[in-house]
Amino acid sequence: MPGALKGRRITVVGAGIAGLTAAIACARRGAHVTLHERADALREVGAGLQISPNAIRVLDALGTGDAFRAASLRSHGVMLRDSAGRQVTLLDLARHRPQDQFRLIHRARLVEVLAEAATEAGARLELGCEMAGPPPDCDLIIAADGVKSVLRPLLNGTEAPFFTGQTAWRALIPDRGDTPPLAEVYMGPGRHLVSYPLPGGLRNIVAVMERREWQAEGWSQESDPEDLRAAFARFDPRARGWLDQVQRVGIWGLFRHPVAANWQDGRIALVGDAAHPTLPFIAQGAVMAIEDAWVLAACLDADPDQGAALARYQALRQPRCSKIVQAANKNAGNYHLRGPARAVAHAGLRGISRLAPTALIERFAWLYDYDPTGAV
Repeated sequence: MPGALKGRRITVVGAGIAGLTAAIACARRGAHVTLHERADALREVGAGLQISPNAIRVLDALGTGDAFRAASLRSHGVMLRDSAGRQVTLLDLARHRPQDQFRLIHRARLVEVLAEAATEAGARLELGCEMAGPPPDCDLIIAADGVKSVLRPLLNGTEAPFFTGQTAWRALIPDRGDTPPLAEVYMGPGRHLVSYPLPGGLRNIVAVMERREWQAEGWSQESDPEDLRAAFARFDPRARGWLDQVQRVGIWGLFRHPVAANWQDGRIALVGDAAHPTLPFIAQGAVMAIEDAWVLAACLDADPDQGAALARYQALRQPRCSKIVQAANKNAGNYHLRGPARAVAHAGLRGISRLAPTALIERFAWLYDYDPTGAV
């Protein structure tokens, strides 16, 4: 029975990408949505995001596609290089997938677009609201409160993520806009660096290194830029030139979290990182959150039995998200190969690129061709 969400009282915990998208998707279907965000403002946290067409299909369906495109930059593809700067392979998305768009955006700009759309859809945003537990005055709680979710343990008990032995730095620097809009990945033994331009004359940098020193999880810790430069001192001069411009840099440890066994209990539903935190090696964290939000709202709107709708949501999303998380875990190892294994792998990628230039792109067709708007 389409229209089952009309009049439903929904509380969304967390006003990040997952929570805001869920609020839009539910409010546009007639639900009464309240967003609870513990921060007292939607600040500029994080940095760049790569958004692939599977998520853009949702943004278009929600009516936010034009605003999103105006705030983002179209990516032409992904360039893989070795640490000396030599090209390993180019995933030429603009040429080989011209029907799709892959876009680059600052996280804060995406949050702005979604927050404006959520307000226009009728959702009420309450800032500075700390949630200690499920509110009693609603029909459904959507837990979009991230990797440190206070609601996930209610469904899954206490879980202990483990430190991967990898540390990540994130920074923004000025960009002259004189290079193609590509995501460039420099791969070295035990470390890699990703960089791409953003609108507004900025360049995003994420650098990951394997080291035993433990780092806390989260983006709020600051690091000394000299430590970042020292970690990548043997990389290509172009990459080092970017790092020379870094004045402020955040640091965090990369932890593996299990995909939640239980995503819902009939009244609470997990979305985004609350359900499936993923390592940043396949650029799908924000994308999965956007997919989740649409599919959850569509399931709820299609079935007046909320318990059955939430069970269907989990059945549709859990296998796909688990596969994406596993692919991200695997990519971490591929980027950091050492010795003969590294030489063989890079030679293989160069050979594939010459003989079958679309083969590597098509390996991810299952990811990018997925249309969440037709899943329910």
